[in-house]
Amino acid sequence: MSEFSSLLSEGDIKVTHRLVDASNATLLGEIEGFGQVIYKPIAGERPLWDFAEGTLAYREVAAFLLSDFLGLHLVPETVLRDGPFGLGAVQKWIDINQEIDLISFAQGQESALRSIALFDVMINNTDRKFGHILPTKSGAVFGCDHGVTFHVEDKLRTVLWQFANQPLTSDEIELLEEALKKEEEIVKLLSDLLSAQELKALFLRIVNLKLEGSFPAPSENWPAVPWPPV
Repeated sequence: MSEFSSLLSEGDIKVTHRLVDASNATLLGEIEGFGQVIYKPIAGERPLWDFAEGTLAYREVAAFLLSDFLGLHLVPETVLRDGPFGLGAVQKWIDINQEIDLISFAQGQESALRSIALFDVMINNTDRKFGHILPTKSGAVFGCDHGVTFHVEDKLRTVLWQFANQPLTSDEIELLEEALKKEEEIVKLLSDLLSAQELKALFLRIVNLKLEGSFPAPSENWPAVPWPPV
């Protein structure tokens, strides 16, 4: 771990603001020498009927670790650590390009959006909203807010349906094959964050995605788009 990364894990967090539009406690803070961070304490998580209580921060970290392990680098660096209001997920703050219209951008065919859409299928993201897509001035695109992911039941809800039914590219299939080849390593990486059943479901989704050979279409069995979509 670099000195910069260790600051994210160990540096003192000074909370500066609360993001009031978030459904769970989401705090903007600063770590000296590192910069701004988003801090989501477990104590501020709103109970959900379909996710185990107190697990959203773990899922945030699992999403980062999987994205990083697979070389996708779609999720800002995220750690599970103590903070001013107890244990929670702490994520590097991303400055987005304010000149981009998020809704128009997110309906495009950018390769980074396609990668996020594929990743969302893998992690079973139930809440990919327009505001959870972070294009930067450098051209990089990140995704945030992965607290409601990795459910054992299919619950994909996203605004990125423009790729529905499109065949997977050879690179995308290779990515899925690499994940399956390294299942043991991924399980070890995520076993403290997700249940055995959730890990089993993750790899079942990857297998099915590879067999189908294309992006899924919206389901008729549950709402396909999160609400509100922004």
